[in-house]
Parts: sequence; C-alpha cells; structure tokens
Amino acid sequence: MTLKRLQNRIAESRLTLPITALYGILMWTAEGLFTNNRWLQFVLFVISTYLLIELNNKNALIRTYSRMVSCSFIVMTLASFGLSESVGGNILQLCVIAFYTLLFNCYQDRKSAGFTFYAFIFIGIASLVFVQTLFFVPFLWIIMMFNIQSLSIRTFCASILGLIVPYWGLGFYYFIEGNIQDMGNHFIELTQFGTFAQFMNISTGKILTFVYVATIALIGSIHFIRNSYKDKIRIRMLFNLFITMDLLSAIFIILQPQHYDFLIRMMIINTCPLIGHYITLTKTWITNISVYIIIISSVLLTILNIWLPSFNF
Repeated sequence: MTLKRLQNRIAESRLTLPITALYGILMWTAEGLFTNNRWLQFVLFVISTYLLIELNNKNALIRTYSRMVSCSFIVMTLASFGLSESVGGNILQLCVIAFYTLLFNCYQDRKSAGFTFYAFIFIGIASLVFVQTLFFVPFLWIIMMFNIQSLSIRTFCASILGLIVPYWGLGFYYFIEGNIQDMGNHFIELTQFGTFAQFMNISTGKILTFVYVATIALIGSIHFIRNSYKDKIRIRMLFNLFITMDLLSAIFIILQPQHYDFLIRMMIINTCPLIGHYITLTKTWITNISVYIIIISSVLLTILNIWLPSFNF
C-alpha cells in the first residue's frame, strides 16, 4: 500500500516535472552539453519537451493531473544511447511532436484543412532530414480516417500541399546553388534498402535501448488496451494512434535497422503517453514493482550511456 501511495504521489506531484527537468539538465551536462557544444540539440530537446507538455494539457491524455508524459520523454531520451548527438534526429523528434499537436486539433473535423496543412508541413520538414518519414504518410492518412476522423478530400489535399511546401523551399535552394540534381538524390534514398533484421552493425547500447523502449511500449499498450473503457472515446482514439505508430516504428527498425537513430525517437514519442498513463493510473502491487524496475533500468541505462560510451560503438 505504501508503494502505491508513493508511486501515485510522484506521478501527480507538481514537483515531479521540475525535478525531472533538473535531472535532465545535469545529465545533458555530463553527456557533453558544454564540452561537446551540443547547445542546438539541447534547445531542440527542450522545445520538444515543452510541446509534449502542451500536447498533454490540451488533450487531457491522462484523466488526472500528471506530468508523466513529458517526464517519461525526458527520462527515456536520456536513457537511450546516442540521441544527444544528432541535430537531424532532434529536428525529426520536434517535427513529429508538432505534427501531433496540430493534428489532434482536427479531431472529428473534416473541414480542418488549415491545421492539417500545417501539421503535414512538419512531416515534410521531418522528411528533409529523414526521407524515409514519407513511408509513414499512407498510415497517417489511415489514422486520419479512423482515429482522428478528419479525412476528407479537403484535408487530404491540404496534407499533400503541406508535404510539398518544404520541398519548394529545398528546390529553390538547390536551384540557387546550381545543384538541382541533389533533389533527385534525396528521393533515391527511398529505394535503398538494407538487409532485413541485420543488427550486426548496431551497437550493444542501441540494442539495449531498443529492447528497453519496446518493453516499456508493450507494458503501456497492454495496460491501456485492458483499461481503455475507463477513458473517453476521444482519448481511446488518440492512444490507439500512439500504439499503431509505436508498432509501425518497431517493425520498421526490425526491417531496416540502419535507420535506428531516427526510428527509435519515434518510438519514444509514441511510448511516452502510454507509459505515462500506466505509471499514473496503475494500482496493484505488481504494477508498482514494475514502475520501480522501469525507473532503476532507466537510471542504469543513462549511466551506461554517459560513462561507458564503448557500449555505443
């Protein structure tokens, strides 16, 4: 009983986010915020965290006061190997969260061409740094049809225009530079496939991270599916979206592990609401023990990530 009360107090406390944010700053500093000049990556990470706070607040993802969605994002990102190094990866991460923030405003509104347009602009920007993001677009249209219930000819056309806009800017840049052929080279990457489930070139740390995130995603998904009847229909639709995108990202990693660095970020984004819901609303002694196991494993992985970088080779 004591464990349950402590877990719920942590999940619902207004001090949890500031303490987790301080922990995040300390770990970023230890990982090379100053020594490796990772200020841009850090700023993108901070903006992503803020957008997740807004996403949770505007959509009431958890039916009681809790900051566990954004706190889970901070902890999981720090526990994941190599995610603080890539500017492109942090841009992708920010764009996916911004996409959700805008798309969720379209719920059951088939005339929401404006929000749809701006949402897909961010998917277009994400595809500039990771062109394989475009593989998710057909699934996003399906999600708009069944989960967001906003797909119409109007919003479909708006999504296509949104995707194209960043490429207008990129094409103009290549034209000015006289390297217009580079635009074609960008899309050629869509046809380049690696070996199925070839994990030989993936570091031990990244494999540990994938197992860690996938396990947490599975725990959160099972919990929500079993208890979804307690939430409103809108929340069920949004969480089913997270579960679907989580599963697609995991399958993509298995099929093409060379894209791990980008895809693991998508898994983390979609797992945060699931595990946040789980930590905040679970009640049994078994789930309480599992929460402490998750916390301990997160801290251990963060320590390995920072002080034993050989795991990331």
